[in-house]
Amino acid sequence: MASHRITPLPPAHHLSAVDSPTGGRDGRGHAVALAAVWTVTRLGMLALLLVDQLGDAAVAGEVHALYRSWYERLIEGSFPVGDATWQYPPGAASVFLAPALLPWLTYFQAFVVLLLLCDAVITLALARAGIRGAWLWVGALPLLLNLPFARYDLPVTAVAVLALLALRGRPHLAGALAAIGATLKVWPVLTLLGTPRGRVTRIVWFSAAASAVVLLTTVTIGFRHTLSFLEQQRSRGVQIESLGGSVLQFARQLGWSGEVGFQYGAFEVLGPHVTAVARLSLVLSAAALCWLGYWRIRARRWSPATPLDAAFTALLLFTVTSRVISPQYLIWLLGLAAVCLTSRHTCQRPVALLMVPAAALSALAFPLLYDEVISGSAVGCLVLLLRNALLATATVLACRRLWLSTV
Repeated sequence: MASHRITPLPPAHHLSAVDSPTGGRDGRGHAVALAAVWTVTRLGMLALLLVDQLGDAAVAGEVHALYRSWYERLIEGSFPVGDATWQYPPGAASVFLAPALLPWLTYFQAFVVLLLLCDAVITLALARAGIRGAWLWVGALPLLLNLPFARYDLPVTAVAVLALLALRGRPHLAGALAAIGATLKVWPVLTLLGTPRGRVTRIVWFSAAASAVVLLTTVTIGFRHTLSFLEQQRSRGVQIESLGGSVLQFARQLGWSGEVGFQYGAFEVLGPHVTAVARLSLVLSAAALCWLGYWRIRARRWSPATPLDAAFTALLLFTVTSRVISPQYLIWLLGLAAVCLTSRHTCQRPVALLMVPAAALSALAFPLLYDEVISGSAVGCLVLLLRNALLATATVLACRRLWLSTV
């Protein structure tokens, strides 16, 4: 029987988790071009946000109404208990309270400025790590139109990106950032999944655990009803944009008697068999967790890109099996896809590039054709099924490539 050995990592001075940015004139040229494209595209995104405000505020309305109402509760020292739309971990309060740092602006203006700053931080970090990843982020994020600046997912993505990029040289910082991200929206804890066995894993995981305890203790002391989000999260159904939701919406075209209703802050599918689909999603998420655990046990070869590839694969798995695949989830996926491309060792390059058309299809689903999606028309169903089929294909491909490159 062949024995399995963990391939030793080369000495630290030979090992870099990311490609060094191009130096010399080429490097300066790339930096200038990247900055120019970032500026033009972000101005365009902000212009779309302004037009949205002047119209029906389909995108910006969530910040004006929902986020502002949460801010008013949080500033009084209490989480929004009894609010069915509050479904986020306690650390999320820091994002919704952050506009108070810019009191000379309106809440909406301050929120957008802070998100623009997060976008700039992500771009700069990726550019320093590897220019390919920076180009993917800068070029693909505008495909989501104005959505990234009207949701709180950019700060979460920024923390996760920085955590992954810090893994090689600063494991203590990487663990702390992963813990911060987990208290914001849970999924950044996946950045810890692919750390190489041994000292680095012990340092990162201990740092994350200690940081999480400190953060949660601080929030619990400072706010009331810290865990109120759990009830709302547990009660969620099948959102129309999810994989199961898109299948049920297509079933309406074939005569299924279900309908769409607004509850828990989202449009969800209601009717026969919906509960079974929701349970199946949970079972698939549990199966994804088991597969990831099995992968980590079986993995024998770690490259500098393995932590990046594993985090991206895990995020795809939990996105596809979720009862909710909101369009802003593509912000997360684009961020981790871009981190993968910063490394020449990544096995996920083709999967990362699939996030570009997935982002474009998500923008078609919301906000451009959202009325069609809600009504379950043929066009709405087609867009959703194409987007979700693309994400499902990317997930299978990511799992296969991660397995082959490490086991």
